[in-house]
Amino acid sequence: MSSIGKTGLDTDRSAGSRSYVLAGWSSMVGTTVEWFDFFLYGTAAALIFNKIFFPALSPLMGTLAAFATYAVGFIGRPLGGIVFGHFGDRIGRKSMLLLTLLLMGVPTTLIGLLPTYNMIGYWAAILLVVMRLIQGIAVGGEWGGAVLMAVEHAPAGRKGFFGALPQMGVGPGLILASGAMTAVSLLPEASMLSWGWRLPFLASALLLGIGWLIRIRVPESPDFERLKTEGRQHRMPVLEVLRHHPRAVLSIIGARVAENAWFYTVSTFVISYVTTFLHLPKSEALSAVMAGAAVSLLVMPLAGYVSDLIGQRTVFFIGMLVMCLFAYPFFAMLDTRQPIMVWLAIVIAVGVVFSILYAPEPPLFAAQFPAEVRYSGISLSAQVAGTLGGGLAPLIATSLLSVAGGSPVYVIVYLVVLGCIGLACIALMQSRYGDRA
Repeated sequence: MSSIGKTGLDTDRSAGSRSYVLAGWSSMVGTTVEWFDFFLYGTAAALIFNKIFFPALSPLMGTLAAFATYAVGFIGRPLGGIVFGHFGDRIGRKSMLLLTLLLMGVPTTLIGLLPTYNMIGYWAAILLVVMRLIQGIAVGGEWGGAVLMAVEHAPAGRKGFFGALPQMGVGPGLILASGAMTAVSLLPEASMLSWGWRLPFLASALLLGIGWLIRIRVPESPDFERLKTEGRQHRMPVLEVLRHHPRAVLSIIGARVAENAWFYTVSTFVISYVTTFLHLPKSEALSAVMAGAAVSLLVMPLAGYVSDLIGQRTVFFIGMLVMCLFAYPFFAMLDTRQPIMVWLAIVIAVGVVFSILYAPEPPLFAAQFPAEVRYSGISLSAQVAGTLGGGLAPLIATSLLSVAGGSPVYVIVYLVVLGCIGLACIALMQSRYGDRA
C-alpha cells in the first residue's frame, strides 16, 4: 500500500508504472507549445509592436507601451492560477491542462490576424491587450497543472528530475519563438512590418494541434484520483490555502519574483537593450537567447537530477546566490559591445543561471502544500510572483535605464535586491520531501 506523507506526496509508488515517463515528457511538449506562444509575444513586443501598434510615440515611449501590453498578460496570470487551481483541485489536473492549451493557442493565432494602428488606430492596441490577457489567464493555470502531472506521477527519489521536464519546455519554446522572429527579421523591413511578423503567430495553430494530440494521452494524476476516492477535496481550495498555508504562499512568492525578474530581464528586456541602447544587430541578441535556451536543455535536467541528491531547496538557494553574483558581470559583458562577450553573457544568464533557479521549483513548491489544495497553492503563489516579477521586469528595467541615462546600474541594483529577498524566502521554506538542506 502506498504511503503518503503529510504533504500528500506519494513516496512509495512503484517505479514499475511507466505512466510517469509519459506524463513527464508530455508535460514538456505541452509547455513547449504554450511557452512558444508566450515568448513569441515578448519578442515581438521588443522588436515590432512598438512600430505597428504605437507608431505615433517616440522609440522609447513606443517600447514602453509595447512592454505595457506585454505586462497585461502577467496581470491575468493570478486570475488564471486561482480559477484553474480551483477546478484542478476539484475536477482534475488533466482537463484543466487541455483547456489552458486551447486558451493559449487560439488567441495567439488571432494576434496574427489583427489589424494594425494604421488600419484602425488605437483599437488595434485594445484588441492586442484582450488577446494578451486571455494568454495570461491560460498560462496562469498551465504551469501548476503541468508540473503537478509530472511530479505527482513520478516515483520517489526522481521527482526532481521529472519535475524539471515541464520546466524544460521553456528552452524549446524560446528557441522556436526566437527562431521564428529571427527568420522574419531577415525580410525587408517593409515586408516584415506589413505581413512577415504575422507568420509565426499563425503557425501557432499547427503547434496547438500537436500539443492537444500529445496531452490527451496522459492519464489523470494518481494523487488526484486518490483524493477523489478518499473524499479529501475542499469546496474552496484557494481559501484553504490562504487560511492555513500563508507562510508557504509568501515564501514562494518572494523567491519566485526574483527568478521571474531575472529571466524576463535577460531574455526579453535584453533584446531591446542590445538593439536600442547598444546599437547592435537584433540578430545578435536573438541568436544568443536561442543558444542559451539550447544550453538550458542540458543544464535543467542535470539540475533536477542533482536536486534529487542534495535537495531541491539547496539547489534553488545556490541558483539564487549565483544570480546575485552574476548581475553585475552580465551587464559589464554586454556593455563591451563585443559580439562574443554579448553572446556569452546572454548564454550564461539564460542557459545556466536561470536553469539552476528554475529546475528545482516544481517538487519544492509542490511539497509546501497537501495534495488536496496543491494545484491552487502553487498556482496562486507562482502566478502572483510572475505578475510582480516577470510581468513588470522589462517595464521596470526600461524605466530604470531611462532614469540612469542609459546606464544599467539601477537595473543591477534592482535584480540584486530581489535576489537577496529571494534568498531569505528560500531559507523560510519548509524542509520537506526530497530536501536534505
